[in-house]
Amino acid sequence: MIGKLNHVAIVVPDLEAAVAVYRDTLGAEVSAPAPLPEHGVTTVFVSLPNTKVELLHPLGADSPIARYLERNPDGGMHHVCYEVDDIASARDSLLVAGARVLGDGEPKIGAHGKPVLFLHPKDFCGTLVELEQI
Repeated sequence: MIGKLNHVAIVVPDLEAAVAVYRDTLGAEVSAPAPLPEHGVTTVFVSLPNTKVELLHPLGADSPIARYLERNPDGGMHHVCYEVDDIASARDSLLVAGARVLGDGEPKIGAHGKPVLFLHPKDFCGTLVELEQI
């Protein structure tokens, strides 16, 4: 069902500092910050030869990752994103298998402009999983 690893997302308390680490210290190609008000985050993508790293920073006080930073003030790994061919089919198969889809179960448009869903971390070895339709 799942395809390639699309990205690993890391919540960061200071987006500019995190960008500097990846760009200046590690020499990676880093995108411009992109605010996503519908998700309550600002994202930056770090391009790697085989995948991406997504740097997430809260956008506003109601950001869903603000609580994450309260519990983890230094930030940390937030989720992994896997590609799927058909997100509705993947969702339906996962529901039949007993997995929990977060939110209302309907795909939302993610940072890449493609449909995404999030799966409950308790169903996936303690890791929040994002599925993105390719």
